[in-house]
Amino acid sequence: MVTLSSSVRSDAPAAPKLETPRYRRTRERPRWISIPLRFLVPALLVAAWSVGSSSGLLSPEILAGPPAVWQAFVELYQSGQLLDFGLASLQRAALGVGCGVLIGLVLGVLSGLSALGEELIDSTMQINRAVPFLALVPLFIAWFGIDETFKVVLITVATLAPMYAYTYLGVRGVDRKMVEAARGFGLIGWRLVFGAILPTALPGVLMGLRICLSLSITGLIAAEQVGTREGIGYLVTLAQEYNRTDYMVLCIVMYAILGLVFDAVVRVIEKFAMPWRQLSVTR
Repeated sequence: MVTLSSSVRSDAPAAPKLETPRYRRTRERPRWISIPLRFLVPALLVAAWSVGSSSGLLSPEILAGPPAVWQAFVELYQSGQLLDFGLASLQRAALGVGCGVLIGLVLGVLSGLSALGEELIDSTMQINRAVPFLALVPLFIAWFGIDETFKVVLITVATLAPMYAYTYLGVRGVDRKMVEAARGFGLIGWRLVFGAILPTALPGVLMGLRICLSLSITGLIAAEQVGTREGIGYLVTLAQEYNRTDYMVLCIVMYAILGLVFDAVVRVIEKFAMPWRQLSVTR
């Protein structure tokens, strides 16, 4: 019996050798390649714009060339108006976005957590979302005049609805089992909201913040067209009156830079608040 058992064991196929599986990790692209790629398409557009202007395909009366826009930038910078107008627009946008994001975040959490909150808040917010905020400009002028209050309120209304919607969807998408587990660890009330629910809903909240910042530029343009003596919108009005296409293009560039600044702020928040999202990006 021992001999038979030994022969059977010797004739049996050898067990496959187990190997340690490789950790398939996406290799990150070097930083010196990633940064130029972000500016590749804008640089090509500027190059095409420059070639079209220098070759005469684009008339200066229709679209000023890069040298004329740069000269307009130098003029405004030397006079000090560029910094004053830029800071005035940035202040209006920041105040409006801050108020809209805060109100939308609170209402979205209340409506997402409570059935009573949804019944009281959601229908009103859906009405607000359906009404274009630009249609409210004449009414807001009648209510608040044409001073800074009107401008801040208009940007607040423009950013309120998307922040509410994304916060509401983010809170409603939180796994109920995770909430029950957090309660088991003693988290209740606002500790539960800030310790478990909002961190889980953070991707939707940050997406809402990004859309709010984009809409704030539109609200800022509309607000600064009325009763303004400072700001990029006032510069646009002057450019239209004097038919200065170089100043018009410069204002567009300034709005674009303002949008890039807002987007960079959201990216920094995402990097520190959700570091795990960078691992899921395909390089």
